[in-house]
Amino acid sequence: MGARFLVLALVCAGLFGQEAKPLIDNERVTVWDVMPAKGETHPPREQDSVVLWIAGERARTAAFVPKGKEGPKGAGRLLVIELKDHPVAAIENKSGYPLAFPRPHVKKLLENERVIAWSYRWNPGEPTPVHFHDKDVVVVYLEDTALTSTTTDGKKTLNDYKAFDVRFNKRDRVHTELLEHGTGSAMMVELK
Repeated sequence: MGARFLVLALVCAGLFGQEAKPLIDNERVTVWDVMPAKGETHPPREQDSVVLWIAGERARTAAFVPKGKEGPKGAGRLLVIELKDHPVAAIENKSGYPLAFPRPHVKKLLENERVIAWSYRWNPGEPTPVHFHDKDVVVVYLEDTALTSTTTDGKKTLNDYKAFDVRFNKRDRVHTELLEHGTGSAMMVELK
Protein backbone atom coordinates (compact mmCIF):
# COMPACT_ATOMS: atom_id res chain seq x y z
CA MET A 1 0.00 0.00 0.00
CA GLY A 2 1.34 3.43 -0.88
CA ALA A 3 1.82 6.23 1.62
CA ARG A 4 -0.39 9.30 1.49
CA PHE A 5 1.25 12.65 1.87
CA LEU A 6 0.77 15.64 4.08
CA VAL A 7 3.24 18.12 2.77
CA LEU A 8 4.39 20.72 5.24
CA ALA A 9 6.85 21.54 2.55
CA LEU A 10 7.22 20.18 -0.85
CA VAL A 11 7.71 16.57 -1.32
CA CYS A 12 10.56 14.15 -0.49
CA ALA A 13 14.12 13.04 -1.10
CA GLY A 14 15.58 13.93 -4.44
CA LEU A 15 12.98 16.55 -5.36
CA PHE A 16 14.15 19.98 -6.44
CA GLY A 17 17.66 18.63 -6.88
CA GLN A 18 18.14 18.28 -3.11
CA GLU A 19 19.21 15.32 -1.08
CA ALA A 20 16.90 15.02 1.88
CA LYS A 21 16.89 12.91 5.01
CA PRO A 22 13.73 12.40 7.00
CA LEU A 23 13.42 14.33 10.26
CA ILE A 24 10.95 11.73 11.59
CA ASP A 25 10.17 8.27 10.26
CA ASN A 26 7.75 6.03 12.16
CA GLU A 27 4.74 3.82 11.45
CA ARG A 28 2.43 6.82 10.88
CA VAL A 29 4.55 9.47 9.12
CA THR A 30 7.78 10.39 7.41
CA VAL A 31 8.63 14.09 7.76
CA TRP A 32 10.87 15.98 5.31
CA ASP A 33 12.22 19.56 5.46
CA VAL A 34 12.36 21.10 1.96
CA MET A 35 13.16 24.54 0.54
CA PRO A 36 12.03 24.71 -3.11
CA ALA A 37 13.25 27.49 -5.35
CA LYS A 38 10.80 30.15 -6.47
CA GLY A 39 8.45 28.81 -9.12
CA GLU A 40 9.07 25.12 -8.39
CA THR A 41 6.02 22.97 -7.85
CA HIS A 42 5.39 19.73 -6.10
CA PRO A 43 5.07 17.19 -8.96
CA PRO A 44 2.05 14.91 -9.31
CA ARG A 45 2.08 12.14 -6.72
CA GLU A 46 0.39 8.78 -6.35
CA GLN A 47 -0.97 9.94 -2.98
CA ASP A 48 -3.02 12.85 -1.69
CA SER A 49 -0.94 15.62 -0.16
CA VAL A 50 -1.28 18.82 1.79
CA VAL A 51 1.25 21.63 1.44
CA LEU A 52 2.02 23.72 4.53
CA TRP A 53 4.33 26.69 4.23
CA ILE A 54 6.24 27.26 7.48
CA ALA A 55 8.30 30.27 6.38
CA GLY A 56 8.35 32.74 3.53
CA GLU A 57 5.67 34.79 1.84
CA ARG A 58 2.96 32.15 2.36
CA ALA A 59 3.92 31.21 5.94
CA ARG A 60 1.20 29.58 8.04
CA THR A 61 -0.87 28.47 5.05
CA ALA A 62 -1.93 25.06 3.81
CA ALA A 63 -3.32 23.54 0.61
CA PHE A 64 -4.72 20.10 -0.19
CA VAL A 65 -3.41 18.45 -3.37
CA PRO A 66 -5.34 15.39 -4.65
CA LYS A 67 -3.29 12.46 -5.93
CA GLY A 68 -2.20 12.82 -9.53
CA LYS A 69 -2.42 16.63 -9.44
CA GLU A 70 0.49 19.05 -9.48
CA GLY A 71 0.94 20.99 -6.26
CA PRO A 72 0.92 24.76 -5.94
CA LYS A 73 3.99 26.89 -6.60
CA GLY A 74 5.66 28.76 -3.80
CA ALA A 75 9.06 29.56 -2.42
CA GLY A 76 9.88 29.41 1.25
CA ARG A 77 10.52 26.79 3.86
CA LEU A 78 8.19 23.81 3.80
CA LEU A 79 7.83 20.48 5.53
CA VAL A 80 6.54 17.33 3.92
CA ILE A 81 4.70 14.90 6.14
CA GLU A 82 4.08 11.64 4.32
CA LEU A 83 1.00 10.00 5.78
CA LYS A 84 1.52 6.27 5.81
CA ASP A 85 -1.30 3.78 5.39
CA HIS A 86 -1.42 3.07 9.09
CA PRO A 87 -4.43 4.97 10.41
CA VAL A 88 -5.06 4.97 14.14
CA ALA A 89 -8.51 5.89 15.36
CA ALA A 90 -8.92 8.74 17.83
CA ILE A 91 -9.37 7.69 21.45
CA GLU A 92 -12.68 8.31 23.16
CA ASN A 93 -12.27 11.22 25.55
CA LYS A 94 -13.06 9.90 29.04
CA SER A 95 -10.74 12.40 30.75
CA GLY A 96 -13.37 14.97 31.64
CA TYR A 97 -11.25 17.67 29.95
CA PRO A 98 -11.89 19.29 26.54
CA LEU A 99 -10.08 18.09 23.43
CA ALA A 100 -6.79 19.81 22.56
CA PHE A 101 -8.41 21.60 19.62
CA PRO A 102 -10.07 23.90 18.98
CA ARG A 103 -8.99 26.24 21.76
CA PRO A 104 -8.32 29.98 22.19
CA HIS A 105 -5.69 31.50 19.86
CA VAL A 106 -5.84 28.66 17.32
CA LYS A 107 -6.70 28.93 13.63
CA LYS A 108 -7.79 25.90 11.60
CA LEU A 109 -5.82 25.82 8.35
CA LEU A 110 -7.43 22.78 6.75
CA GLU A 111 -9.35 19.61 7.46
CA ASN A 112 -9.92 16.51 5.37
CA GLU A 113 -10.48 12.80 6.00
CA ARG A 114 -6.83 12.28 7.06
CA VAL A 115 -5.71 15.37 9.00
CA ILE A 116 -6.60 18.63 10.71
CA ALA A 117 -3.92 21.35 10.49
CA TRP A 118 -3.83 24.20 13.02
CA SER A 119 -1.77 27.37 13.51
CA TYR A 120 -1.29 28.32 17.18
CA ARG A 121 0.38 31.02 19.30
CA TRP A 122 1.07 30.77 23.03
CA ASN A 123 0.71 34.02 24.98
CA PRO A 124 3.04 34.95 27.86
CA GLY A 125 1.48 34.34 31.27
CA GLU A 126 -1.57 32.58 29.80
CA PRO A 127 -1.61 28.79 30.25
CA THR A 128 -3.53 26.70 27.76
CA PRO A 129 -6.67 25.09 29.12
CA VAL A 130 -6.03 21.60 30.48
CA HIS A 131 -6.78 19.43 27.46
CA PHE A 132 -6.86 15.86 26.15
CA HIS A 133 -5.08 14.75 22.96
CA ASP A 134 -7.27 12.12 21.30
CA LYS A 135 -5.12 12.00 18.12
CA ASP A 136 -1.43 11.64 17.28
CA VAL A 137 -0.01 15.02 16.25
CA VAL A 138 2.99 16.38 14.35
CA VAL A 139 4.13 19.74 15.74
CA VAL A 140 6.38 22.22 13.89
CA TYR A 141 7.67 25.02 16.14
CA LEU A 142 7.98 28.24 14.14
CA GLU A 143 10.25 30.12 16.57
CA ASP A 144 12.30 29.44 19.66
CA THR A 145 9.76 28.35 22.26
CA ALA A 146 10.12 27.40 25.95
CA LEU A 147 7.04 25.61 27.32
CA THR A 148 6.31 24.02 30.67
CA SER A 149 3.91 21.11 30.28
CA THR A 150 2.01 20.19 33.45
CA THR A 151 0.04 16.94 33.77
CA THR A 152 -3.05 16.62 35.95
CA ASP A 153 -0.98 14.99 38.73
CA GLY A 154 1.19 18.14 38.91
CA LYS A 155 4.28 16.78 37.10
CA LYS A 156 6.03 19.63 35.25
CA THR A 157 8.38 19.28 32.29
CA LEU A 158 10.22 22.22 30.70
CA ASN A 159 10.62 21.80 26.93
CA ASP A 160 12.90 24.11 24.95
CA TYR A 161 12.34 24.09 21.19
CA LYS A 162 14.26 25.86 18.44
CA ALA A 163 12.64 27.38 15.38
CA PHE A 164 11.63 24.63 12.93
CA ASP A 165 12.01 21.78 15.42
CA VAL A 166 9.54 19.03 14.56
CA ARG A 167 8.01 16.57 17.05
CA PHE A 168 5.66 13.60 16.80
CA ASN A 169 3.46 13.32 19.90
CA LYS A 170 1.30 10.28 20.56
CA ARG A 171 -2.36 10.53 21.48
CA ASP A 172 -3.79 9.81 24.96
CA ARG A 173 -2.22 12.73 26.85
CA VAL A 174 -3.74 15.26 29.26
CA HIS A 175 -1.82 18.43 30.17
CA THR A 176 -1.64 22.21 30.12
CA GLU A 177 1.19 24.33 28.69
CA LEU A 178 2.67 27.65 29.77
CA LEU A 179 5.06 29.79 27.73
CA GLU A 180 8.02 30.42 30.04
CA HIS A 181 9.60 33.36 28.22
CA GLY A 182 9.77 35.03 24.83
CA THR A 183 7.31 34.04 22.15
CA GLY A 184 5.99 30.72 20.93
CA SER A 185 4.08 29.55 17.90
CA ALA A 186 3.60 26.32 15.98
CA MET A 187 1.74 24.53 13.25
CA MET A 188 0.14 21.32 14.50
CA VAL A 189 -1.18 18.52 12.36
CA GLU A 190 -3.56 16.08 14.01
CA LEU A 191 -3.64 12.66 12.32
CA LYS A 192 -7.04 11.05 11.91
